[in-house]
Amino acid sequence: MNLYLTLKALHILSSVILVGTGFGTAFYFFFANRTRSVPVIAAVSRLVVRADWWFTTPAVVAQPLTGWGLMHLAGWPWRAPWIMAAVALYLLAGLCWLPVVGLQMRLARRAAHAQNTGKPLPPAYWRDARRWELLGYPAFAAMLAIYFLMVLKPSLAWG
Repeated sequence: MNLYLTLKALHILSSVILVGTGFGTAFYFFFANRTRSVPVIAAVSRLVVRADWWFTTPAVVAQPLTGWGLMHLAGWPWRAPWIMAAVALYLLAGLCWLPVVGLQMRLARRAAHAQNTGKPLPPAYWRDARRWELLGYPAFAAMLAIYFLMVLKPSLAWG
């Protein structure tokens, strides 16, 4: 079996899982929040947290490992501008994603508490939901840009 093609398949699969799960859970959580229904928000937020641990986190780890392996096997230099840009964008997405994970867990706890006590969601929930949303935009933009860099491998202005 060809190691390069195996790593490439794992790299592509983990990127699809990473971006697909991220976009899918963000879509459902975004619209669950728009319902303002505590039971809906509690259920969706619990599943969003679960999906992040089960799918997104392993993909986040697999991406740089398989990427490094591909870079090494293909002989691409670490300083290739498209690789440096992709790594910078991946770090940007990660800097957005790490606080999002904490926010999602806090939002899920608050929603579960509101559901269990019959109380409405507190203003702090909505402030954190807005932060969660605002952090998602640059993270998704970065991930989409990475797809183009990976596929096109452009020679950038400084390269």
